[in-house]
Amino acid sequence: MTKTSYFPPMHRITFLVYPGFELLDTSGPVSVFNSANRALGLRDKPPFYAIDLVSAAGGQVTSSSGIAVHTQTFEERAHDAVDTFLIAGAESEHLLPVLADPALSAWVPEIAGKAQRFGSVCSGVIVLAKLGLVDGRRVATHWDACAPLAAGFPSVTVDPESLYVTDGQLWTSAGVTTGIDMALAMVAHDLSADIAGEVAQRLVLYARRPGYQSQFSPLLRAQVNADSPFAELIAWILANLDSPLDIPALADRTGFSERTFHRKFVAATGETPARFIETARLDAARLLICRGLSLKSVAAQVGLSPATRFSKAFERRFGVSPRLFREMHGEI
Repeated sequence: MTKTSYFPPMHRITFLVYPGFELLDTSGPVSVFNSANRALGLRDKPPFYAIDLVSAAGGQVTSSSGIAVHTQTFEERAHDAVDTFLIAGAESEHLLPVLADPALSAWVPEIAGKAQRFGSVCSGVIVLAKLGLVDGRRVATHWDACAPLAAGFPSVTVDPESLYVTDGQLWTSAGVTTGIDMALAMVAHDLSADIAGEVAQRLVLYARRPGYQSQFSPLLRAQVNADSPFAELIAWILANLDSPLDIPALADRTGFSERTFHRKFVAATGETPARFIETARLDAARLLICRGLSLKSVAAQVGLSPATRFSKAFERRFGVSPRLFREMHGEI
C-alpha cells in the first residue's frame, strides 16, 4: 500500500498590477514569500505560499521601470480562492486609468471581500479608497501620497508615519521597500517569527522593521542632505548608543567648535543633537523591548540607565510605558 503524504492547502497570494506599476511593490514582497517557501523546504516542509499576478487585460504588463511581468486576467482567476489580495502602487499618472476601469472596479471589491486579508503596497491604497473599501479604516501609504489621500477621502484615517498598518484583515504599507517589511510581518503571522527572521537574513536586510517605525529614520533624514558633514558621525552614534554622547565629545569628533557643531547639526538634521540622540535611543529601545529584553537591559544598551530614567523618557515620547508598549506590540 502506498503511503500518501499530506500537503496542507497553500496560501494563495494575488497581486493586482497594471501598466506603469512600481515593480518593487510586487517583486519585494514576492521575494519574501518565495524565501519563506525555501525556508520551509530546508525544514522538510511543503511550501506555504502560491503567488499569482493579475491584470485587467492579462498577458505582459510593463512596470514603470520598463520590466514586464506575465499576468492572468480576472476571468482566469475568477474560480480560484484568494487568501491574500494586494494592489501594487504607482505614480499618479499610472493610477488614473486604473481608477477609471469599470472591470477592475467590479472585480476588486469582490476579491477583497472574499480574501482572508487584503491591502496594498504604497499608493495602491488609493484604489481601495476610491472603491470605498477602506472607509473608516486606518491605512499607510507613501509619504508623498498621505496629504492627497487624506484630502480626497476624509473618511479614511491616514497614518503618515508608520511603515505599515494592520486594521483587521486590511494590511497597507508605505512606500516601495516597506512592502518587504509588511510581507515579513505576514510571514511571521502565518508561519513563525523564526522563519521571518531567516528570510530577512537571506535577503540581507539590515533589520526587520516593525510597522510603527517612522518612514523617516534619524539617519535617513541626515543623509538626505547631500552636503551634510554628519553622516559618518550619525552612523557612529547609532552604533554607540550606550556611550556618553555629550556635545563636547561629538564636536571634537567632527573638528568643529561646540557652537559651530550645534548650528551645523541642526541645519543638517532639523533637530538639536540632544533631541536627535534621544530619538535614536528610543527608536532602538522599541526594537529591543519587542525582542523580550528586560527594561534594565534595554536601558543599558541604549544609554538611558537607570531603568527609571529610561521609562520616564519613553513614556514622555510615546505616551505609553515600556511595559504597556511590549504588551501592545509583542515580539517582532
